[in-house]
Amino acid sequence: MAKEMKDVKILAIVGMSGSGKSVAVDHLTGLGFPKVYFGGMIYREMERRGIERTPDGESEKEFREMIRETEGKDWVVKQVINDVHKLIEAGQKRIVLDGVYSWTEYVILKKEFPGEMVFLAMVVPKKLRYKRVAERPDRPFNRTEIMERDRSEIENLEKGGPIAAADYYILNDGTIEDANKKLDEILDEIGF
Repeated sequence: MAKEMKDVKILAIVGMSGSGKSVAVDHLTGLGFPKVYFGGMIYREMERRGIERTPDGESEKEFREMIRETEGKDWVVKQVINDVHKLIEAGQKRIVLDGVYSWTEYVILKKEFPGEMVFLAMVVPKKLRYKRVAERPDRPFNRTEIMERDRSEIENLEKGGPIAAADYYILNDGTIEDANKKLDEILDEIGF
């Protein structure tokens, strides 16, 4: 195991809804880095159980909270860890994690990959973040909906911990190009 972990780096992108996580992940996958998507574990299991995804995302939210409650807060991260190990075994040295939600997931990832994990938080002033979420083409939310989603993710999924404990931060209050430039600087710094 130690030999296969040599020179491996895993970059987890964290942040609240509308912070620019998807923009960062798109940039990284565009550079050729494979990603493991936490939400993909939820979608995969919903499909396996025959649960339909609703356009408003409500079925996903309910399932995400239910699976963590019934199978444990570590259920999703265990699936992610299996996928990451498969990528490492296939020779991947740089892997992106998209969607770390909880403090439990953060702690487990740091323990599983002690020298390999780097957490990067995308942060945005709340007013701008809410505006972006309201204007996004996929699943836009109004102010009340995004405030409820924030509350639910912070209280029910412990989402604030990984953001607070991140190794790096990008203040994403400019253009996509600005965010990508800041991200590239961090990639250089960490040797990603």
